[in-house]
Amino acid sequence: MAGALAEIARHTLPGDFRRIDPKAARVVLVEAGSRVLPAYPPDLSEKAARQLEALGVQVWTGAAVTGIDADGVAMGSDRLAARTIVWAAGVEASPLARSLGVPLDRAGRVKVTPDLSVPGQPEIQVIGDLAAVASDGRPVPRVAPAAIQMGRHAAANVLRALRGEASAPFRYRDKGALATIGRSRAVAMIGVLKLSGLVAWLAWLVIHIFFLIGFRNRFVVLFTWIWAYFTYERSARLIVDRERVGMRPERRVAE
Repeated sequence: MAGALAEIARHTLPGDFRRIDPKAARVVLVEAGSRVLPAYPPDLSEKAARQLEALGVQVWTGAAVTGIDADGVAMGSDRLAARTIVWAAGVEASPLARSLGVPLDRAGRVKVTPDLSVPGQPEIQVIGDLAAVASDGRPVPRVAPAAIQMGRHAAANVLRALRGEASAPFRYRDKGALATIGRSRAVAMIGVLKLSGLVAWLAWLVIHIFFLIGFRNRFVVLFTWIWAYFTYERSARLIVDRERVGMRPERRVAE
């Protein structure tokens, strides 16, 4: 997200204003851990940080946020003045999980058994972001490929139950991970293969398009991305006070 904000400020918005310069915006990424993208190998984390810095993003690692107010962010004794703060602190599971009356983890996910069923209630299967399960001793990540695999496995277990067979434990097959940093910038880990920069970004684009349903969806998304790539245009704007910020009157703004 930090990379996208930097690109919007430096390439998309400058033509929309007369009295302010969006390119002067300071984008700071504050990370509590020792490196960005901690789920990736250290060398890819370092490449991701360098790509962010190339976009104009300041990367602060080892800085845990201890407070936020209208004027900025506090990190212990340090303070960063900011009027716009984007907080990314993870995703809480659906409150539906609490209605089951079963043990939950810190994120509110159901601690399911290895076959994805609720403890003591084998007729209930929990999948996707609502399930807290490990595979080969490692927590299953909360990503779309994991949810797809869980759905297929749960369906297979239902068929096993109808045939009077025992359910099988779920095993996650990690097909790799990709993270986009910005325009032509990304990092990817596919098996033992590590990619970064333009090659990783193209791999992400091809894989994303491939898994879309229907030729029309693929064509529309690809055309939209090509248009945005060459024009730097974004489809939406939000201007709250045209006179105060000095917005150019001839530009049309879509909220």
